[in-house]
Amino acid sequence: MKNIKHIFRKEFKTYFISPIAYIVISVFLIIIGWLFFSTFFLEKQANLTKFFSLLPITFAFIIPAVTMRLFSEEINIGSYELLITLPLSFREIILGKFFAAVAFVAIMLSPTLMYAVSTSLIGDLDWGPVIGGYFGAILLGASFSAVGLLASSLTRNQVVAFIIGMAICFSLTLLIDFVLFFIPNVFIGFFQYLSASHHFQNIAKGVLDLRDIIYFLSLSFIALYATNLVIEEKK
Repeated sequence: MKNIKHIFRKEFKTYFISPIAYIVISVFLIIIGWLFFSTFFLEKQANLTKFFSLLPITFAFIIPAVTMRLFSEEINIGSYELLITLPLSFREIILGKFFAAVAFVAIMLSPTLMYAVSTSLIGDLDWGPVIGGYFGAILLGASFSAVGLLASSLTRNQVVAFIIGMAICFSLTLLIDFVLFFIPNVFIGFFQYLSASHHFQNIAKGVLDLRDIIYFLSLSFIALYATNLVIEEKK
């Protein structure tokens, strides 16, 4: 745990040393805020349903930008060789970087709590779905962070890592849902289970189903395990 904490602190501090973190957070808040409030007063409903429905597609674009540098930058500038010579296991390096990305996502989400507070002041807000929605958002952010980490380990080019990560995340949100319209009913359940947005929307309704939680934990584990295999192969 000591080594994981060391990597976590290093990576988390690195986010805020460069302007990239502030740019990503600003872009996220501008996009999600504009999309949410553009129709909020038209719907005349005191809830955050619209906000949470926008998160999967927004995360699919934003989180790969957060994770694209985690491995690709070190591979590109040569610090990766130095990193693997330290008394650290690949698992510790991967988990440290992963937790740093998840913590950054949590920081990025924290200003949106004002949406809930503002909504509660103008209407009778049901806090159950709100709490469930933010819990689901952390799970969704963690799984997409793991996918982004895998994409970053595959290449030394940060732009390529961003494109790969975004493509996978978009596939888990939009593409699978789009495919549901064209497949036989007998396969709908299977493809629906693969959809990250489907599981997230269930949690965002305030319904904590163990199957949804297992989905996000499994997706994170598979992506992190694949990252470990890629790093092992590069060694």
